[in-house]
Amino acid sequence: MSIVLIGNYPPDKQESMERFALMLATGFRSAGLEAEVWRPKAVLAVGAKTTNYGLGKWLGYVDKWLIFPLILLWRLYTNSNKAGLHFHICDHSNSPYLKYLPKDRTTITCHDVLAIRGALGYEDAFCSATPFGKIYQKWILGNLSRFSGLAAVSELTLSHLKELDKAKDKPKEWKVIHNAFNSHFSQLPLAEAKPLLKNTGLNPEVPFILHVGSGLPRKNRKLLIDMVAYAGNEWRGNICFAGEAPDEDLVKYAADNNVAERLVSIVKPDHATLLALYSTCEAFIFPSFSEGFGWPLIEAQACGAPVISSNVQPMPEVSGGAALHADPLNAREFADALLSLKNEIKRNELIRRGFENSRRFESGQMINSYLNLMKLDVNQ
Repeated sequence: MSIVLIGNYPPDKQESMERFALMLATGFRSAGLEAEVWRPKAVLAVGAKTTNYGLGKWLGYVDKWLIFPLILLWRLYTNSNKAGLHFHICDHSNSPYLKYLPKDRTTITCHDVLAIRGALGYEDAFCSATPFGKIYQKWILGNLSRFSGLAAVSELTLSHLKELDKAKDKPKEWKVIHNAFNSHFSQLPLAEAKPLLKNTGLNPEVPFILHVGSGLPRKNRKLLIDMVAYAGNEWRGNICFAGEAPDEDLVKYAADNNVAERLVSIVKPDHATLLALYSTCEAFIFPSFSEGFGWPLIEAQACGAPVISSNVQPMPEVSGGAALHADPLNAREFADALLSLKNEIKRNELIRRGFENSRRFESGQMINSYLNLMKLDVNQ
């Protein structure tokens, strides 16, 4: 038996989706199956500075939706003699590729429906859409509805997708399969973490709260500034944003709240540095308004960070009750949660439960669930 994974277009630089595809490939091989990843390649967009906007974006669309389907059809033809060949599309945004694949042997992972719901006017998705984006997301949704086998990464994602399903009358096997870690995450000893932090310019002797991710509005980064302002003199640590650099508006907002000198930005830290940040932060803060799953939450738990997160789903589902949850519109609640961690007993218990919860997301269990979804028995 062989599995072909349909990965994402490399110029789009969707690193988490690339790691997800490689994680599945490794897991399937460990289970005794052949697995490879097929990806659209840059043909017309070679040399384009970005595929996020402008000419590069449109050339990327041609690569993905006109050229790659032809390559898919050719590769299907040249692999037609392979028995037991199954396909899995790793990202729901590539659902239109189902048109070129055998429907009875193709499954897909839906990581979120935020962009789809945003395009349909749901304000709680916190994802705006251009006129073209609305058409594009409806196209993706229409193709998702055609899948008989689908894995959603959280109960929330599955329930939202079922609400939007345009083909409810057709038999489907749609189930929740939580994401596993897409890399190794564990607590780094302080002696190893400190030198890594010093290399970033972050003073390891000063306590800091941590946010990991992008600067998208739904990530709610301003809340970290507000919560520190509310904590006042009771907490005098720094705020570390790891991932995308703070934009001018966020920097100005920090200055207006007299915490600009406590802002630290670490742009795209390497994996070792990320482990050091998770392992030494005073708390990991995850105040998102909307998520499909929320990988950073379990990454922080696996590294021994106490987590303070939004009380909106799927964060409580993913945290397994091993986080402090607060209203993402209420910075004072987040500040109170941070100050409550001064109680060492409470802090240590939260960390212990976080370690326990993170064990739910090991790759072996996820791979078995995907094999069941595909109706593959490796013992045959």
